[in-house]
Amino acid sequence: QVQLVESGGGLVQAGGSLRLSCAASGSIYSINVMRWYRQAPGKQRELVAAITSGGSTNYTDSVKGRFTISRDNAQNTVYLQMNNLKTEDTAVYYCNADIRVSASYGCDYWGQGTQVTVSS
Repeated sequence: QVQLVESGGGLVQAGGSLRLSCAASGSIYSINVMRWYRQAPGKQRELVAAITSGGSTNYTDSVKGRFTISRDNAQNTVYLQMNNLKTEDTAVYYCNADIRVSASYGCDYWGQGTQVTVSS
């Protein structure tokens, strides 16, 4: 039973910072890509950032230069450091991970979501 638990969301003023964490637990053989998505009210869910097991990263254009994704492989944890937050960053943030639970089976898992609210 693999579980992703998110933390770090909350209320912050525009220009401030937050760090989101997502820890994977359970029977884990390996983790390939880990990602952060977000969904704002009335909007489609969008990919924010992704990081491979080797540390290669990708970001959506709107967060480049402001957000940093990282991971601690020993702790099976992915982070999203969010700096210079804007009101348009307000959304529910979800972590996602491509997790192999055995040598022959793997699939995507999702966290429960954590609310990030940026006030003006």
